[in-house]
Amino acid sequence: MSTWLTVVGIGEDGWHGLSRAARRALVEAQAIHGGERHLALLPPRIAARRVPWPRPFSIDAVLAERGDGKTRICVLASGDPMCFGVGATLAREVAGEEMRVLPAPSSLSLAAARLHWALQDVACVSLVNRPAASLLADVHRGARLLVLSAGGATPAEVATLLTAHGFGASRMSVFEHLGGASERRIDERADDWRDPRVAALNLIAIDCRTHAGHAGPPLTPGLPDDAYRHDGQLTKRAVRAVTLAHLAPQPGELLWDVGAGCGSIGIEWMRAHRACRAIAIEANESRQRLIEYNRDALGVPALQLVKGEAPAALQGLPAPDAVFIGGGLTAPGLLDACWSRLRQGGRLVANAVTLQSEMALVEWRARHGGELTRIAVAQAEPLGSFDTWRQALPITLLQASKP
Repeated sequence: MSTWLTVVGIGEDGWHGLSRAARRALVEAQAIHGGERHLALLPPRIAARRVPWPRPFSIDAVLAERGDGKTRICVLASGDPMCFGVGATLAREVAGEEMRVLPAPSSLSLAAARLHWALQDVACVSLVNRPAASLLADVHRGARLLVLSAGGATPAEVATLLTAHGFGASRMSVFEHLGGASERRIDERADDWRDPRVAALNLIAIDCRTHAGHAGPPLTPGLPDDAYRHDGQLTKRAVRAVTLAHLAPQPGELLWDVGAGCGSIGIEWMRAHRACRAIAIEANESRQRLIEYNRDALGVPALQLVKGEAPAALQGLPAPDAVFIGGGLTAPGLLDACWSRLRQGGRLVANAVTLQSEMALVEWRARHGGELTRIAVAQAEPLGSFDTWRQALPITLLQASKP
């Protein structure tokens, strides 16, 4: 099929900022789909049928135009359509030979140019249709962030979030209407932000700064235990690091964190890469609240919480690439249910503390294989005027890979 769809990126400078190829595509189109703000930037002489995006957003109307491929359809998008834009959404549904993309400079590129920041050294984050807490996964001392804002109240929300997590000294630059005649820039410290609302179309640049001795959570697995709210049911730091090493997260993979406790394994799995996904399964209501708090505080609000007891709660969940079982190992059929749903090549890791749960792992390994590892951790603590080693409860770890 020939190319029937052209995705045109348009900036705040409108029609006059478009390339000759982009103008020609719009002039020759029979229909143009896009946001009302973008469609209003077109001159009256464009004869094409103008189709605003539906609410809630959907590309179904665009896909319905495919027909025999002879009709010329355009989608009008903001800046670079392949940078957090509708172009990426369409590319998942439309074959490469059926679609071409004509980008304009993205707001990220324009902001980097204004700030003289090297774009390759900047973390680019979108808060459009995402909780502001998702920003926290990228907040570290010395980091520079470019943030696509969800609306006029987003900068104030981000400033509050940064201040609450020890980054109030960060420099924030908010750009309104980048690239247009109404462009405006606001520069303030996060803890001194005074604008409750700015223009709805804005981008936030953050130069992350904090006080000496505070750098934000480390990038490696095994966050400090005090990074979590918990009720004592917490996989301790050293064991957590070893467990994550055996789970071996890869970008885009899905983890089931079964008997999640406060959610620490699922949270650190998602922190390993922004494309990692996790589902925490927890039956205890108070621990469910802990998971909800911890996932936001540590920058992974997209972690999905399933409220129920495994294995019954596993029904209907998407098949995982890895499974961690941190509790309930003696529940009838739990290990087998997780193993049967695991994708080929996936990893199952389970930690046992009690003799009964350890025996469940030994019996399961006899049938399915895998490796057992004993983890023993001790910490030096005072004993009178001397120090001694206090041994934590040893952990038996099972790791098995599905053929």
